Amino acid sequence: MINFFFDLVKKRRSIRRFSDQQIEQEKIDMLMKTALLAPTSKNSTPWHFILVEDQEMLQKLSESRLHGSQFVNRATLAIIVACDTTISEAWVEDAAIVSTYIQLQAENMGLGSCWMQVRERMKDDEQTTENYIRGLLNVPENICILNMIALGYKIEDKTPEKEEQLIMDRIQKKMLLQERIHKETF
Repeated sequence: MINFFFDLVKKRRSIRRFSDQQIEQEKIDMLMKTALLAPTSKNSTPWHFILVEDQEMLQKLSESRLHGSQFVNRATLAIIVACDTTISEAWVEDAAIVSTYIQLQAENMGLGSCWMQVRERMKDDEQTTENYIRGLLNVPENICILNMIALGYKIEDKTPEKEEQLIMDRIQKKMLLQERIHKETF
């Protein structure tokens, strides 16, 4: 049990191919309950979630970026993760944390997921991805969209991340000043 979370994190991979099987309402409810437990800056809970299961709307959402959004039309559920920017100045961080919670819970329930970035992306040369989605779903101006998470039952399996491929040299251990003084003295 001690390695459950570590194993879950290793196993979770971005999945872009899904079966047609609909996600059960109980699983959707659990995803949303998990999301609502995510921490936020100053406990502000600025998030808003827009759940899309309609295949026609999923197709329109899959056209929201110049590149890298087509997989959304193969999902059976998309969750748009947005935040009220008048409530939290750390809305990007709050939305990123809750998105990670959703993706890990999805993996835990046997679902695949893939994050599609919305913020600072373009639909075409004229329109941002965010404004395109805002128009499709009538999202108010004070609600900013960070991303969209495509979800569904996996039809592809990916190998879990390998522990030996971790880039351990990115971790630097710094001793406290007091420890350094003690070492140099003796």
